[in-house]
Amino acid sequence: MKAGEGMIAEWAEVEAVLLAWPHQSTDWQPWLVQIQQDYVALATAIATSATPLILCQDAAHEAQIRAQLGQRCHHAPRFVQAPYNDTWCRDYGPVAVRRDGRLTLLDFQFRGWGDKYDAVLDNGINQQLQDLWLAPLETVNYELEGGSIETDGQGSLLTTAHCLLDSNRNQAYDKPAVEHFVLKQLGLAQIQWITQGALLGDDTDSHIDNLVRYCAEDTIAYLACSREDDVHYPALKAMAAQVLALRQPDGRPYRCVPIELPQACFSEAGTRLPASYVNFLIVNEVVLVPVFDCPQDAQALAALGGCFPGRQLLPVPGGNLIRQFGGPHCATMQLPRGSLHPVQ
Repeated sequence: MKAGEGMIAEWAEVEAVLLAWPHQSTDWQPWLVQIQQDYVALATAIATSATPLILCQDAAHEAQIRAQLGQRCHHAPRFVQAPYNDTWCRDYGPVAVRRDGRLTLLDFQFRGWGDKYDAVLDNGINQQLQDLWLAPLETVNYELEGGSIETDGQGSLLTTAHCLLDSNRNQAYDKPAVEHFVLKQLGLAQIQWITQGALLGDDTDSHIDNLVRYCAEDTIAYLACSREDDVHYPALKAMAAQVLALRQPDGRPYRCVPIELPQACFSEAGTRLPASYVNFLIVNEVVLVPVFDCPQDAQALAALGGCFPGRQLLPVPGGNLIRQFGGPHCATMQLPRGSLHPVQ
């Protein structure tokens, strides 16, 4: 693998960030007022460093969002009217890679996390945005979600075995076939598998972006639990051992930073929700971190601050996003410089 080739690390320069605004036909309907307020906070935070690229349903929906945002955005948002099923852009937005020095956007297949939900419209979003893409868009006939993959920018891919191997996805592929195909498509050299650490309530089959994240080429943040009475304690302790055993391509260990699990969050029905501080979003010089109004917020922000020297951490509300099992990383997809045609 050549330096600078393959899947682009998330700390690379970001031009825009894709997000889909909640509306009454999505699963957000019961909490629509609250979640739209939180999307205003999310879009405003993104706009401190990049352009929010906002999906909306139609002209009336766009007008409503513009009114909600007002003049809050430092970088003016761009709007695209296109129908979508749900708002989790991380999993159906394009995955950016560099091949022979050229930016390419990969359009993997999205089928509602292994056919759990209707996702036909979501799966077509990248094609609907064809007129926006400056970089070529390449369709890949393989089910892969952006939240399930992380790269250190040095040729390594981090993912979970539960999602890529043990779920209702790509069942014709065994482990060697998955490794060969995914690494070839993403232009990477090795997969680092995580097999422990599943969170209760996670309907993605253990996406890596809720568990373990690269913060820089040599730095990993991982979800940890010091509370022995929490049901996640044994699994996250086992996951920590796997994380600490990971090595950079040159054999050196990563700097691994534990990020404490938030206080337990529950749905109205009393089921545990998969809240996690490592579902952060890097946008150039800022990092958006979900917070949950609990004692662990300050501890997590302090630990993550050490992972991102030179970047400003911006807390964003996480309590409503987690009602549909996600966070700011799940709700967005960063687009590197050169992805979009300029505004005419």
